[in-house]
Amino acid sequence: MADPTLADAPGSLSGVARVLVNAGKLDAKAAESITRAAREQKRNFVTMLVNSGAIPADDLAQTLSRALAVPVMDLSAVDVQRLPKGIIDTKLSAQYQVLVLSKRGNRLFVAGADPTDQEAIERIKFATQLTPEWVIVEHDKLSKLLEGLNATAEDQLSALASSDFEFDVTDDAGMPAPEADAGAADVEDAPVVRFLQKMLIDAINARASDLHFEPYEYNYRVRFRVDGELREITQPPVAIKDKLASRIKVISKLDIAEKRVPQDGRMKLKFGNKAIDFRVSTLPTLFGEKIVIRILDPSSAKLGIEALGYEPEEKERLMACIHRPYGMVLVTGPTGSGKTVSLYTCLNILNQPGVNISTVEDPAEINLPGINQVNVNDRAGMNFSTALKAFLRQDPDVIMVGEIRDLETADIAIKAAQTGHMVMSTLHTNDAPTTLTRLMNMGVAPFNIASSVILITAQRLARRLCENCKAPADYPKEAMLRAGYKEADLDGRWKPYKAIGCSACNNGYKGRVGIYQVMPISEEIQRIILTQGTAMDIAAQAKREGVRDLRESGLVKVKLGYTSLEEVIAVTNE
Repeated sequence: MADPTLADAPGSLSGVARVLVNAGKLDAKAAESITRAAREQKRNFVTMLVNSGAIPADDLAQTLSRALAVPVMDLSAVDVQRLPKGIIDTKLSAQYQVLVLSKRGNRLFVAGADPTDQEAIERIKFATQLTPEWVIVEHDKLSKLLEGLNATAEDQLSALASSDFEFDVTDDAGMPAPEADAGAADVEDAPVVRFLQKMLIDAINARASDLHFEPYEYNYRVRFRVDGELREITQPPVAIKDKLASRIKVISKLDIAEKRVPQDGRMKLKFGNKAIDFRVSTLPTLFGEKIVIRILDPSSAKLGIEALGYEPEEKERLMACIHRPYGMVLVTGPTGSGKTVSLYTCLNILNQPGVNISTVEDPAEINLPGINQVNVNDRAGMNFSTALKAFLRQDPDVIMVGEIRDLETADIAIKAAQTGHMVMSTLHTNDAPTTLTRLMNMGVAPFNIASSVILITAQRLARRLCENCKAPADYPKEAMLRAGYKEADLDGRWKPYKAIGCSACNNGYKGRVGIYQVMPISEEIQRIILTQGTAMDIAAQAKREGVRDLRESGLVKVKLGYTSLEEVIAVTNE
């Protein structure tokens, strides 16, 4: 590594200082001054040099590389997660500002800003019994990288989680929940507890519906679903993934020792004067347990039918059917489309002192006083069909089934609807007409469907435009016609709006609005069912009877200025 030109430098200078003076990058007096200051403060010469601003870090690296014939490398091109770990101690790495790049045979490739530091070379050689091979890197990038690597998981979590909140775990009775004995001590880690609490509070304040804790090979990320859109919030250190999973399991009363199979649980947390329920789902993945926490806000079921976004004629059809003494009302749509809130809103309307209401769910999401709610427990033999059989002996007026999943559940629910009970349930289908053919495909007899189902509502949730920043949109007429508008609709008396974005919203949207297809089962539709007609036949008849499909319902919301045309096309793409 030696260079003959170093002999011309002042005798009091050595190493990097001599190289820089000989290269004309540094004045000899300045070099002596920085050397003296480094010695007095017991700091590295290169650190003092770069911090003083005497020479930029990239210029220093290139100069040393040319003078000492040592390769130079850009640290920003290195995947830090793939670097070998544990070869040298973190304290040694921080003290001498070095980073292990790779090991080959008895050679150890080390990145550092000062290849003339003999003390560092000897210490590394002694600690590893390997021969260090130096690679020059920029000092500022190296310092920043080492600072992040050497920070403990607790330090990083403490930086992520503030402690200016109060959040109490409670059990279903509202009392503080006892911690599980087994393994509880392992998860009583203050930074982990504070981090989880902060994430939950941030999610509530952001009006998120779900939190996702996702472990990967080299990173761990937290995402929130806000207004139906997932967004990354933070990346905590990977080292905390097991402690965080255990903490969530303890307060959700799950088995913290079981990591091989999915588990479902729930927790209730006190946030100020408000108790909020969370549904917890764990899933084993390649690199740890992915955990999804759904926020269940009881107040959403008490908003009233007006807040859900039904158009007047849709609301009238729905209200007329749920107040009938018997029959079956089905709500369909994909996961996260608001089916549960719609059902609970209807139940809340029917929840009167003279009405006996029972529900069976997997699990019960929102607690409503005055309604008898039952959780499915397959391990104990309590499934949907078992609960439904029991309900029929409990003198019910209204029965709500969380989801019709199989023929047995469908048969018992239909039998209940035919024998004087109002039955409400959900199915996962794309629209109202396909729900009827789905029941036929499950094996339900057409005459049973025709005589029991009285209304089907399909729904989607579209993001609502922010009132503060939405602006008129100038769409081409051809695009409006392709989207589904008719010539008569484009009379110039109204303007569609588009998303802009401001500090009060998320990319131009704030909140969500429901899009509905509310289809009563008329006599004509019953005839089509009895003759085993297709979903297309049913849809055509519904259209003749004035039932809007999901796209048409969405276009009405665009016309009213609630949402954008792009959003409606995205959620009703057929």
